[in-house]
Amino acid sequence: MEEVCLNSEPVFDEGDEYDVEGDCSVVDHDDEAGEPRTRKEPPLPTVGLEFDSFDEAYDFYNVYAKQQGFGIRVSNSWFRSKRKERYRAKLSCSSAGFKKKSEANNPRPETRTGCPAMIVIRLVDSKRWRIVEVELEHNHQVSPQIKRFYKSHKKMILAAKKAQPSPEPVTEVHTIKLYRTAIMDAGSNGYSHFNEREGMNPVDHSKHLELKEGDAHAVYNYFCRMKLTNPNFFYLMDLDDDGRLRNVFWADARSRAAYGYFCETVAIDTACLANKYEVPLISFVGVNHHGQSILLGCGFLGNESVDYFVWILRAWLKCMLDCPPQVIITDQCKPLQIAISEVIPSARHCYCLWYIMQRIPEKLGGLKGYEAIKRQLHKAVYNSLKIAEFETSWAEMIKWNGLGDNKWLQTLYEERQLWVPVYLKDTFFAGMVPIQENDGVTAFFDGYVHKHTSFKEFVDKYDLALHRKHMKEVTSDMESANSSYELKTRCNFEVQLSKVYTKEIFKRFQSEVEGMYSCFNTRQVNVNGPIITYIVKERVEVGENEKEVRNYEVLYETTQVDIRCICSLFNYKGYLCRHALNVLNYNGVEEIPSRYILPRWSKDFKCRYLLDHSSCNIDMFNPVHRYNYLNKRALPVVEQGAHSQDCYKTALQELEELLNKFKLVDDNLM
Repeated sequence: MEEVCLNSEPVFDEGDEYDVEGDCSVVDHDDEAGEPRTRKEPPLPTVGLEFDSFDEAYDFYNVYAKQQGFGIRVSNSWFRSKRKERYRAKLSCSSAGFKKKSEANNPRPETRTGCPAMIVIRLVDSKRWRIVEVELEHNHQVSPQIKRFYKSHKKMILAAKKAQPSPEPVTEVHTIKLYRTAIMDAGSNGYSHFNEREGMNPVDHSKHLELKEGDAHAVYNYFCRMKLTNPNFFYLMDLDDDGRLRNVFWADARSRAAYGYFCETVAIDTACLANKYEVPLISFVGVNHHGQSILLGCGFLGNESVDYFVWILRAWLKCMLDCPPQVIITDQCKPLQIAISEVIPSARHCYCLWYIMQRIPEKLGGLKGYEAIKRQLHKAVYNSLKIAEFETSWAEMIKWNGLGDNKWLQTLYEERQLWVPVYLKDTFFAGMVPIQENDGVTAFFDGYVHKHTSFKEFVDKYDLALHRKHMKEVTSDMESANSSYELKTRCNFEVQLSKVYTKEIFKRFQSEVEGMYSCFNTRQVNVNGPIITYIVKERVEVGENEKEVRNYEVLYETTQVDIRCICSLFNYKGYLCRHALNVLNYNGVEEIPSRYILPRWSKDFKCRYLLDHSSCNIDMFNPVHRYNYLNKRALPVVEQGAHSQDCYKTALQELEELLNKFKLVDDNLM
């Protein structure tokens, strides 16, 4: 599998070969069928493209010029006087400017036209050359069909002949070369090769993304723009042997920073693949401190096979500096399950319960007694507090309705440990798995992608979706920081966490505090040393106008004030349930123990996270580490600065002064 690893653009290798005959123009040879081969056009010179050396930048522009039908020359160079080192250059069309007037009797005719076409390149970080200005328009006719000899092309031809001594004429070959930014280099030691597994599991090269007219250009332009405006933007492309795009992955700086905060549990959304959308989108989604979904990277997948999923998972892990999540939630996708077990074997892989329950009408809707089957299935899944209860309820549903031969239910039962809540009580889900019938899941790009959304349309809407999600988070931050919450009980637990939690998480916890009053008859049933077992009774709704009493077993350890409820709401949602709160209250505990107040739900979580993760472990020679740490340190400044006009003015003034200091540092280095 050929890997194109980018915070960069595909350009051409300086080892390009050229057939030299007659006027030195390039000859494209026909294939066996007599059809001319399609010449691959080089990418346009774009501001932000980077190269490892001045020669590579020159060769890139020269190859582009040859394809377009004009020559180039170095029209200006800037050198540092002390070291005589070139740090800036202007590469112009050979028709740029005008020649000095000659006093000869028979001067040569003027061939220059003052053409403005050019690129300006500049040395950055003392090791890479970046295009900083571009002008593509000429004031004279250029065409690849014009068989004209240019000196710059001659240099290219001679270099190619020297590198390739074979006397046989060869077809012009363009191999993709990768130019990388410092962010990418430092994070992954150059561009990566994930193809060590190819010999064992070759990829089907016939599968690739079906791009329509304008799609590829839109994706390419978006990546170029993001590279300029978003320094920590990461993207990776996978091409087949014919240069066709198989897979793409990308993540912006905010997604990469968010993963540092909220990386415990990640959902991989493959709904667009499963529903055969025109855009084969795969999204990595997490949950922030407000319980809102956040994007942690996304991509386009050319095929739903194990190898393609392996590629996208490895790309995502590389983007996140090889830090895997603890829990991964997906749909029922067998190839993805296999890929996860291979790439991230340490993660707990689970199926999303909501997606499975949504398929009940499709899979069972035609059966006799469907409504009764649905009720029994919901009861087994949602109401079982112990594994034995689930096994009994499931067996009764199968037996009473004669469903022993139903393949879908058989598969669900065989994989029950991946999706049934009663089997997942020891797993932390951060609220990402619905455990009640009225819980739902909303896709991150819901409302922005439909079945016939094209690649181009999606790229156009992508920034809008992320902007609106970010504004929602910023608004929630401000509301949580500036608002005083309405208390609905006299319980000290409610007062305690109103000072800690974000507004949305507090509202969810508040419902548990209110639910304490639907619990009754808390009684001790067993004592085993410091561990006391309680039974808490609760009236719960089981229908529109129907309630039943359920018994919840709660274990309370008196020395460490440790508490566990059989409903396991703390692992599912990240805050204590009403049953555990009742037992704490019963034992005279006035405040929730700190271990049950997760920092990830707190108003100031990002600031606290930075204090807990000091810079002592930062590799100061690694640009990725420097960027990520500074980005996280700056984010609270930005968020605090947005709280009021005075804070905004203060933050802006300090940032401007800091930028001025950076300019002084740069001037001293010149």
